[in-house]
Amino acid sequence: MLNIQGLTVHFGPFVALDRISFHLQPGEIFGFLGPNGAGKTTTLKVLTGQIRPMEGTVLLGGRSLWESFEDLKCRFGYVPDFDNHLEELTAFQNLALFCRLYRIPTDRAREVLETVELIGERDQKVKNFSKGMKKKLTIAREILHLPELIYLDEPTANLDVHSTAVIRALLKGLAKGGATVFCTTHNMDEAEELCDRIAILNQGRTVAIDTPEGFKARFAEPVVRVMVEGPEGRETLSIRLDEEDGRALLAERIRLGQVVSIHSDSTSLKDVFLRLTGREFH
Repeated sequence: MLNIQGLTVHFGPFVALDRISFHLQPGEIFGFLGPNGAGKTTTLKVLTGQIRPMEGTVLLGGRSLWESFEDLKCRFGYVPDFDNHLEELTAFQNLALFCRLYRIPTDRAREVLETVELIGERDQKVKNFSKGMKKKLTIAREILHLPELIYLDEPTANLDVHSTAVIRALLKGLAKGGATVFCTTHNMDEAEELCDRIAILNQGRTVAIDTPEGFKARFAEPVVRVMVEGPEGRETLSIRLDEEDGRALLAERIRLGQVVSIHSDSTSLKDVFLRLTGREFH
């Protein structure tokens, strides 16, 4: 579906993207994670045709994005991290305008309003919408023309729990229907729940690509948390099973009958991110 090879972007002496490469498969939800300044926004600008890289290629359906941009731009939708609606118009009027631009029937506007759970607000002016409603309307606008590929920049940032759940379910439904979804997010839980694969970007480079479970398995450490009952009461010990001293300590506590419980100290996606980038999300 989408194949990126060797993308390089400079802004003066600053290297924003340094030969990044990855590919997206049809029907996949692909997460793009990285700390601020890693190059996520620059990548989205390249993929949506807003800027051209100094080096590298972007192939959409086997065709060069820049050589065939006019033909290919209708094959993707882009949901930015800000809303840019005509706020004096209603939700339906906003979408009907884009239906005319795409030369598709306005009935499609009603369909997508149903999809994003805004059909009951179709005749309300957008200026009265909440942040969550505006985000859902933005997604509705970008799926009007049934794109094969959808880019989303922080799709659920600053939304309430219900709106977040609706949007996540919508994205899963789009992918199940065959669309490819590319999204940036700062929400680790969201990345783990939504994404089939994740690329971690740091200082303009893709440092690793894997599934959420694959990441956790690769970077898991053989550590268990053991609650013991000793002479001075209960305490929890963190014991490494890959070290002889750790195994000996656990065996001794078991022999003395002091072990109350044992739990694996599982690796989280956040742990993996910190290990690969050395930086927290902000």
